[in-house]
Amino acid sequence: MLLCPGSRSAPLALAAGGLAEQGLLMLTTAVDERSAAFHALGMAAASGRAAAVITTSGTAVANLLPAAVEADRSALPLLLLSADRPQRLKNCGANQTVNQEDFLAPVCRSFTTGPLEGLHLLSQAQLESLATAAWEQTLQHPGPVHLNLPFEEPLHPSREEQQLAWSCWDLAVNAQRQFCRPLSPALSQPMDGLDWSCPGVVVAGPWRGLEADRPAYQQALRAIAECTGWPLLADQLAAVPADLPNLIRHWELLLPQGLPAADAGLQVLRLGPLPASRRLESWLRDLGSGQLLITEGESRCLDPLGLSRQCSSGLAAWWKAISAKARFCPSSSQALLAAWTEADTQVQRVLDQQLPAAGAVTEPALMKALPDQLPPGLPLMLSASSPVRDWQTFAAADLGSRRCFSFRGASGIDGTLSLALGLARVQGPTVLICGDLALQHDSNGWLLASESSPPLLVLLIDNAGGGIFAQLPIASIASSSFDQLFAMPQRHDPLALAAAHAVPARQLSRLEDLPSALEWGLAQQRTALLRMCTDRTADAELRRQLREITDAALQQSRGGTTEA
Repeated sequence: MLLCPGSRSAPLALAAGGLAEQGLLMLTTAVDERSAAFHALGMAAASGRAAAVITTSGTAVANLLPAAVEADRSALPLLLLSADRPQRLKNCGANQTVNQEDFLAPVCRSFTTGPLEGLHLLSQAQLESLATAAWEQTLQHPGPVHLNLPFEEPLHPSREEQQLAWSCWDLAVNAQRQFCRPLSPALSQPMDGLDWSCPGVVVAGPWRGLEADRPAYQQALRAIAECTGWPLLADQLAAVPADLPNLIRHWELLLPQGLPAADAGLQVLRLGPLPASRRLESWLRDLGSGQLLITEGESRCLDPLGLSRQCSSGLAAWWKAISAKARFCPSSSQALLAAWTEADTQVQRVLDQQLPAAGAVTEPALMKALPDQLPPGLPLMLSASSPVRDWQTFAAADLGSRRCFSFRGASGIDGTLSLALGLARVQGPTVLICGDLALQHDSNGWLLASESSPPLLVLLIDNAGGGIFAQLPIASIASSSFDQLFAMPQRHDPLALAAAHAVPARQLSRLEDLPSALEWGLAQQRTALLRMCTDRTADAELRRQLREITDAALQQSRGGTTEA
C-alpha cells in the first residue's frame, strides 16, 4: 500500500499504520500522488496482486489519473482510496473540496462512495462489506477501482479511540481472506475457424493475464507449437519460455524481406495486443482477414487492424476446448519453419558482425551486448519509446530468458522510474533501461528511492532529448526546429540529481567497460544509476543501415542480387 500525505485522509493513514505495525500490510509512503500510483502499479505487475493508494481530497485525486489510465489499458489491479469531505461541504467554497468523484470515472472499472454524509454512519458490518466489494471488484476485473470515502470531523482520533476501533477488528480472519477472478465460462461452441492441417504463424503480443494464469498459458503455447509446427513471433513482453519450440527471435529485422508475402495464404493466430512494430502491423495487414485473436479475459477490442475474430476466454481455456477435436499436420509447416529459422540465424550473424561489444556506446550495440552481461534471469523493465523497441530488435537472442516489463497500455513515459521501483520493491533486484526524457519526467520517483531504496539499477541512455523522434520522418521535415518542437533536450545533470537523492551514480563511456559497471551497480544492493551518453542522430542512421544490410543479406541468400 502507498500512503500519500494529507489531513482529510488521517483515518485511513492511521488504519494503514496500524496494519503495518502488526505485519499485515506492506506500507510505503510517498509525497507525490502521481508517483505513488505508478509505484503501486509496478508492485501490482510484479506480484499479480492488487496494490492500493491512499490520498487526501482535492488535486491529490487528480494526480492519480495517469496511472489509472495505464492500469485500465494494461488490465492491472489498482485500488484507489481517496478521502473526501461530506456532502454538506460540497459546491459551497469549502477548502480543498472538488468534484473528485468524477476525476477517474472514465477509466475505472467501478466507482464506489461511502455515505455522502460521512463514513461514520456505517456499522462495522457495513464497513467490511464496502471494503470487500471494492477489493473483489479490483481483482475480478483487473484494472483501476476508485473508492471515495467522505469523512466528517473529527479526523484525528485519540490513541484510546484508535485502540477501541482496533479491538473490533478480527485481523486474523481478514488477513487470510483472498479473492480471485471468476473462471471464464466454458465455451459451448469454441471459436476456431483455422485449418490446422495448413501452414500458419502464431503472433504473441504482450502478456496481459493474471500472474497465477501464466503457467497454464505457457503450457498451452508449448502444446500449440508442438502440435502445429507453426513459427512463433513473440514480443519481448509475451511471457514465453526461452526453450519454446519454433521461436523466430529476430522477426522485427526479418520483416518484410525474410517472411512470406501476402499471397502465401498464411493463417494467423494472434495472442493479446499487437507488439509495438509498424513492420509487423503492415505485414499482418497484407495477410488480410481471417485472423484469430485470443485474449486473456479482455473483452474490449484489441485489434486496431480490424482483421480478426476475437475470443476472450484465455489461451489455456480456448486450447483445451478445441485441441481435442482439431486435426493437426505439423509436417505441412516444416519447410516454412526451416526457412524462417535459417533466416533468423542469418540475422544474428549480421548483428554479430556489425555490432561489436567494444568502442563508443551506441543504442543498438548496447542492447545487443546487455543480454550476455546481465545475470541470467534478472528481471528487466524497458521504458516506452525507443528502449522497448530496441530491445525487441537488437536483443532478440534474449527472448524468454528473463521476465521483461514495459507498461505499454497507454505507452506513456510519465511514471517510468516509479513503476520500476515498484517492481523492484516486490521482486528484488531489477534493471530499468530508459531515456533521459523519461527519467526526468518522473524525477519525483527518486524520492521513493531515497525512502527505502529498492534494489533497482537504472541504465540511463542519455541522448539529449527524445531519441525516438529522430527515427521518424519528422526529423527531416522539421530539421531546423527539430530540437525545439520534438527532441526537447533538457539542461540538467542526471548524476547531480541522483546525488541529491543520495543515489550512487556513475558514467560509462565505452562498451568494454560495461561488465565492470554492471557489477558495480548490482553490488550496491540499492537504487543506483549508470549513465551512458549516445548520439541520437547517429544512432538513427545506424538503425537504418543495419536494416539495409540485413535486407540485402536475406535477399542474397534467397538467390537475389545486391549489385547495382
